[in-house]
Amino acid sequence: MRRRLLAVLTVLMGVAALLLCLPLAEGYARGRTEHLLLQRRSEAVRFADLAERMRTDADRAELVAEIGRYADLYGAGVVVVDTAGATLVRAGTTPGAGAVEARSRALTGRSTDRLPTLRPWGPGGVVLAEPVGRDERVSGAVLLAVPTDAARRDVTVRWSLVAAGALASFAAAALVAAGIARWLMRPVLDLDRAVERLAAGSLRSRAGSDTGPPELRRLRRHFNTMAVAVAESIGRQRDFVADASHQLRNPLATLVLQLENVEPHVTPGPGLAEHARALDEAERLAELLDGLLALARVESGAAEPARQDVSRAVRDRVSAWAPVFRAAGLDLTAADVADGLWAHALPDAAGRILDALLDNAVKFVPSGGRVEVSAAHRPDGSTVVRVADDGPGVPDDQLASLLRRFTRSPGHQNIPGSGLGLAIADEIARLSGGTLTLAPNTPRGLTAHLRLPADTP
Repeated sequence: MRRRLLAVLTVLMGVAALLLCLPLAEGYARGRTEHLLLQRRSEAVRFADLAERMRTDADRAELVAEIGRYADLYGAGVVVVDTAGATLVRAGTTPGAGAVEARSRALTGRSTDRLPTLRPWGPGGVVLAEPVGRDERVSGAVLLAVPTDAARRDVTVRWSLVAAGALASFAAAALVAAGIARWLMRPVLDLDRAVERLAAGSLRSRAGSDTGPPELRRLRRHFNTMAVAVAESIGRQRDFVADASHQLRNPLATLVLQLENVEPHVTPGPGLAEHARALDEAERLAELLDGLLALARVESGAAEPARQDVSRAVRDRVSAWAPVFRAAGLDLTAADVADGLWAHALPDAAGRILDALLDNAVKFVPSGGRVEVSAAHRPDGSTVVRVADDGPGVPDDQLASLLRRFTRSPGHQNIPGSGLGLAIADEIARLSGGTLTLAPNTPRGLTAHLRLPADTP
């Protein structure tokens, strides 16, 4: 946004500088043209007076000498003609384009009162004429072919100065505009980053910039006040969940212990089966409370992302789960794990998420199945951990719901679990700045992709 604002300001300043320097440059070119016209016209008037007084050969010789010196001095051309257009006296170059029109005008008693505006690229010469005599006594005309090199050089120099001044002014204005844009946009960018961090789950995020217009500073204060209120509200909710889960664990543990102590005194029959179901439900409730407590701890955002070795974490967790998989009759492999995989994530994020994925694989993949774990770099520098199995899989329309809390596939409702494992793993990935996605495996089964942001050693 700052670049767009700076681009708009730069375009406006460029247009303003152009609109100011163009009239100035054009005005000087016209003024220099008028100056040239006045200078040469006064000389043409003098030559016309000499031609009008020309009666004898001495007068003619004086005129010839005068225009000859003038032509040599200025590199110009001078021609004196009679009313029929015949040349009486000539010196220097021959008048070029515009000579006929200027001569016809002078022979009617009118002097040249306008020249084409001189610019650096031309014209290279101009022609002006002055009548010899006045009114009905016009006896001829004086034509001057005037070179414009010196005048065009003056125009070029002045235009260069105008252009340099315009560029300097534009550069100074651009620097001022850049400072103004930075001053205006710094609090906006700071606020945008704070909102992004807050949306990502960092409840301690605040807008810290105290610069910019009063309206933006007031907006920053309102945002920080709102962020504090939101953080406190969410904190109270999470504290309640954590406290409730923690407080319920002791009575629940006591209840499970009492149910186990009562079991020897229950006579065989329907009562014993009901007792076993009650004990299973109590243990399931204990597992659910443990999951809620773990989720509350993850969402509290107490830990900060840090650099971690993903390669080592993956190999460690696969080694730890290998006996569990062997006992379940499953094959767990991790042959395709690259070395030197580093990520910026919550402490042990890769290990904790991998625990949840492998725990699900043990529960849902039938005996004799195969689970493959791999990890590699992506072109953008991030690290991707892949867990693929050849189990029964999940229909495509149910994949998105597996990462929600307390959600389980309809075909796996009878398998022990709280339905919080993948939700906790997804929350850890999100708070780490990464993603956890589920997709079908080919030809059958389920694949989980964990992407963690890059970090360099």
